[in-house]
Amino acid sequence: MPDIVFAAITPHPPILLSSIGSKEDREKVKNTIQNLNALGEELKKVSPQSILISSPHPDWGFNVPLSFLAEKFQGKVVTHLTGTEDPEGHFKKGKEIYDLEIKNRGGVALIASGDLSHRLKNEGPYDYHPDGEKFDKELIRALERKDVKNILELDRKYPEAGECGLRSFSFLLGILERRVEVKEKSYRPRILSYEGPFGVGYLVAGFEL
Repeated sequence: MPDIVFAAITPHPPILLSSIGSKEDREKVKNTIQNLNALGEELKKVSPQSILISSPHPDWGFNVPLSFLAEKFQGKVVTHLTGTEDPEGHFKKGKEIYDLEIKNRGGVALIASGDLSHRLKNEGPYDYHPDGEKFDKELIRALERKDVKNILELDRKYPEAGECGLRSFSFLLGILERRVEVKEKSYRPRILSYEGPFGVGYLVAGFEL
């Protein structure tokens, strides 16, 4: 079995859950919900031996993505709470984790939980700032191109974006990039959806491994 069998980037707003979000609110993020459910089906098919999920927040940062992707695998979940170090530091940590905990194992699934900018609209969690939209667009474009260098510099380029997921995403990319270095196993990001009806950017992405 390959060392890594699944990888994804997911948002984590509690409003996605039917127990919290209203029917009207969930309709506004139906693309996000549909794609999370689709990723959940992909994860079931590969039957992971373990799931490593990173997030900048405890509780909902882990629970929301797992409720869509890995409800039946809860006993196999290992959590990684990202800290305040810069994205480059989290990228390096991901490389270390690959060498120490993943390289010689099989069946690991990776989930990077995090939202993009919280400043897309004045009625969002924070006031609107142009850095928000710029950050989200450039992150998605850089991810499509596997431009990791640019991704790791986005917090300095757009300091007022008000994002929360960049460090979690950087951690995941560190794992995948180290895998390329060690085993020459490439990967290709797949942008499944992006929407921000409540002033926060929600990105769902999978990876072909």
